[in-house]
Formats: sequence, structure tokens, C-alpha cells
Amino acid sequence: MDTTHLAVDGYLDTVPTPGGSPGTTRFQLIVSPTDNAANDVVWACATSDPRIAQALLTEAQPGDLLRVTGFLTQPDDTAPVHLNVDSLEVLAAAPMGALHSMVLDRYGPYRCVLDADTATVPVFTEHGAWVGEAQTPDAISDLIDAYEKSSPH
Repeated sequence: MDTTHLAVDGYLDTVPTPGGSPGTTRFQLIVSPTDNAANDVVWACATSDPRIAQALLTEAQPGDLLRVTGFLTQPDDTAPVHLNVDSLEVLAAAPMGALHSMVLDRYGPYRCVLDADTATVPVFTEHGAWVGEAQTPDAISDLIDAYEKSSPH
């Protein structure tokens, strides 16, 4: 497996979602190496740091210019390359219209992202820990209840 540590500036393309393993949050960056849209590349990113997940939910929105650092990893020649993010900085905020169809909502100490383009709702704790994905907005409370019953307090 090849790994390379680097810093990348790019625009947040997606709202964070759960990763393949518990506690992992995934998102995508649009990286423009030449400032020409024809050369844009979408980078798959993941982090297991709850502080970064919280920052993505509370400080960043799609369209924001971010600087992320981490390890660029390709497990083997057939697997896609992804960036395991270990730090994040918001360099510039997106124009106000970027979140026209998304809303960050609170349920006590929980945060969820409601997106008009999809019925599923990602849910996190206020500290960025992954709770799960509700299949509909009506199922958010049930998801939170199940999380509280399964989590040690």
C-alpha cells in the first residue's frame, strides 16, 4: 500500500456521510489544479477524527474552500485513491446561495443535515461523532433513541 502525506486546497462538494467503518466520516473535495473547470478532480476524503466531522457540520458548507492535510492512500492498484484527513481549515466561505436546498438542524445535542435532494438524513452528535443515517426525516427521533440506548453514558 502506497501512502503520501500532503496538503490539498479544494471546494467542499458534499455534506459529510458515514464511512465504511464505524466512526469514519466521508466527504468529497473538488480540486482545481489549473483553475480551469475542465481539469477539476473530485477527491474522496475520509476522517475518523470527530473534531473534523464536527467542523464539517458546523463550520463548513458545500462550496467552501478548504485546506485539508492527510495521507493519500491507495491500498492496491485496483482500489481508488482516497485522502485520510487529519486536519482541516476553512479558507473561504461559499456564497450564501450554496446551501439553498440544505439545512443543518438540531435535536438537543444532535445535529442532522436535511437535504431537499435526498430523503436520507445524516445524524451526528454535537461533537461530531457519527450516530447514523435516518432513512427519512420522520425517522430521526427513532435513530437518536436507538443510539442513546446502545451508547454508554
